[in-house]
Amino acid sequence: MAAASAARAAGRRSRRLFDIFVADVPWTVSSKELKEYFSQFGSVQRCQLPFDKDTGFHRRYCWIKFSTPQDVQNVFQKDSHVLEGAKLTLKQEPHRRYSQRKNQSE
Repeated sequence: MAAASAARAAGRRSRRLFDIFVADVPWTVSSKELKEYFSQFGSVQRCQLPFDKDTGFHRRYCWIKFSTPQDVQNVFQKDSHVLEGAKLTLKQEPHRRYSQRKNQSE
């Protein structure tokens, strides 16, 4: 049990390092396809597409990490993003510095 909760906590921490949250990802799209799509806007360092252990399908959302802040801005300059006929919903993830987290916990 402790190992599972530690793994979940590590997953939550790692998601904070991502630049963009993407929702409404079609079931048929893979992380490789997402990475290829978003690479047109800049260098994609990582794409995390979580899967449901029970169903074996991904959860229809992902996180994208880019190399530079300019790459992230390039993504949001485009009005809409469509993959396999489905419009993706994007949200920029806020970057929180250690000092901000420390101040909020006090």
